[in-house]
Amino acid sequence: MNIQWYPGHMTKTRRMMQENISLVDIVIELLDARLPLSSKNPEIDKLAVNKKRIVILNKADLADEKKTKEWAEYFRSKGFEVIEANSTTGKGIKEITPVAKELMAEKVERLRKRGRIFVPTRAMIVGIPNVGKSTLINKFVGRNMAKTGDKAGVTRAKQWVKIKKDFELLDTPGILWPKFDDQAVGLRLAFTGAINDDIMDSTVLVTHLIEYLDKLYPNAIKNRYGIEYDENTPVHEIYEKIAVKRGFLKKGGEVDYKRTADIVIDEFRAGTLGKMTLESVSDLEKNGN
Repeated sequence: MNIQWYPGHMTKTRRMMQENISLVDIVIELLDARLPLSSKNPEIDKLAVNKKRIVILNKADLADEKKTKEWAEYFRSKGFEVIEANSTTGKGIKEITPVAKELMAEKVERLRKRGRIFVPTRAMIVGIPNVGKSTLINKFVGRNMAKTGDKAGVTRAKQWVKIKKDFELLDTPGILWPKFDDQAVGLRLAFTGAINDDIMDSTVLVTHLIEYLDKLYPNAIKNRYGIEYDENTPVHEIYEKIAVKRGFLKKGGEVDYKRTADIVIDEFRAGTLGKMTLESVSDLEKNGN
């Protein structure tokens, strides 16, 4: 399976980020707390060399709390400031300004000694599509400044957003990278909707999702859909058991695979199946990172 999704506007976004990176002091990167590694664009580290960095683990309300804490410690060990957030409710957003000001304190003091009275903080906010960036900005500002939507890639142009008189934020469109070296990364991004749903058939995607969940959270599907199976049950049988239990059948008793797939995927994304994180720091460390 080869998942690729890199529309032309993403090339323009990368170029725009390169052209504007010198205008900011801080780069704030939103990650999906359920996929802290897969949702971290490797291109950002190349663009943000010598910049102060803040990582926001967004959608923390949908993620495994224990694993979120582990990922927060991991990123701190790599030199990032870390904030756990829920852009929908606004949790964690109030932490952004004081963290940014602390990062800028030394520079501000240095410039003031040279006679600069007013030293605004300027930050670029980046993230993959559908990570909740626009929702976070709207909560941060207190009004609708950024367009939001469930479909990946809603934001298409940069815009400067004034948070306070001394804090400005450069919003950028969601950006993926040109090629997924590990196709499992593409799959995990597709699970959360970071890649548009029309790129991959939901009936195919859901079989991979069920496989992941059965391995990481084996009771989640059983508890949610009231079905029984063991470790030897093939994925397609689990899929069909869900359909039958929910009554998703066509005329003649044929399983409605599309309807079943869409429900399971939607419920995973909404957190209805439980708080889940599909990547762990221990897996990363096993690979020598």
